[in-house]
Amino acid sequence: MLVTPRAHYELLYELPDDVAARIMLLTRDIAVAIKRAWEPDGVTTRQHNEPAGSQHVWHYHQHVLPRWNGDGLYFTPKRPIVPPQVRAVKAAELRAVL
Repeated sequence: MLVTPRAHYELLYELPDDVAARIMLLTRDIAVAIKRAWEPDGVTTRQHNEPAGSQHVWHYHQHVLPRWNGDGLYFTPKRPIVPPQVRAVKAAELRAVL
């Protein structure tokens, strides 16, 4: 899941206080929804700034990821792409608890 402002900001450092606060509140609400919908072992949030910080998309966004023990997120070189129909089902599940 991504949380992103409608207005364009490239970097965390550029966010006005009200936008930054809203993004954090949405990030929290989505993390809670993920826990309710899918019951993961945990949730990771992350955000990258500038090339040295691993930023590859030049519009501010915050990742919110469900995590399971041993899921290998940081250790698996490449994970299979989730098919669009599965992503649609997962989106509906999450939408139902938001």
